[in-house]
Amino acid sequence: MSRLDLHLHTTHSDGSCTPTEVVTMAHRAGVTALAITDHDITTGMAEAFTAGQQCGIEIIPGVEISSFAGNSELHILGYFLDWQDFDLLERLTTLRESRHRRNPRIIERLQTLGIDITYDEVRALAGTDSIGRPHIARVLMDKHVVASAKEAFDRFLAEGKPAYIPRELPSPAEAISWIKAARGLAVLAHPTWVKLEDCSLVDLVRQLKADGLDGVEVYYSTHAARQTREYLNLAQQLGLLVTGGSDFHGLTKPDIEVGIGKGTLHIPPSLLPKMKKATGRL
Repeated sequence: MSRLDLHLHTTHSDGSCTPTEVVTMAHRAGVTALAITDHDITTGMAEAFTAGQQCGIEIIPGVEISSFAGNSELHILGYFLDWQDFDLLERLTTLRESRHRRNPRIIERLQTLGIDITYDEVRALAGTDSIGRPHIARVLMDKHVVASAKEAFDRFLAEGKPAYIPRELPSPAEAISWIKAARGLAVLAHPTWVKLEDCSLVDLVRQLKADGLDGVEVYYSTHAARQTREYLNLAQQLGLLVTGGSDFHGLTKPDIEVGIGKGTLHIPPSLLPKMKKATGRL
């Protein structure tokens, strides 16, 4: 059975596996096409393309951009974009710089709680310019402050917890425009994460479509069958593309595997030609 996985993270952002390792795991899982979607950075693409050629796997250039609307953080996935586009790289750099302003403040909060941790330790572990809370969680795990990344977020790092610091983020419309300017497709990631107060998910996605959104991530590792049906109906109702991905990270999400998520994820390979057609590539 051929598989598709359009949401994967590597060591170039907050994943624990290199692009080569991710592609190798994908090959073992029967994945024939995948997208590397690191947070706010595209530097892993060159290595991924090389590994994909060696394994016979199609590599789709991608990115995941965080944005903020109302009281909800929205993640926008970009596919088939020009990952070396100068303007896109400049815009992603601004997002990474906002992380660098935020992360030391999170570390200071942890230190006031009596936790022995420094930002230098986090940077050393990350080994990338795209440093985020999952890297801080991994340091807390290494120091045996917590047993898992989930515990780190539940106790310290999630919104409303003692070490949480909000991020400076673009609006969803801005994130979508960045992707479109780089000639990519813009897709709403894991809609189950969206927190809504003033509007329905349908109204939100309808507005995002007006802003240029191309699709919705319907198939996802933690979507229940009911949610998958709901998001599929939503995409069809609004005439949007359907996509899917595992959101593999490695150590910080150890129960999620490349290509199969928690074991039952199956993303129809038939989705890919429709995405290519929307880009004019088919």
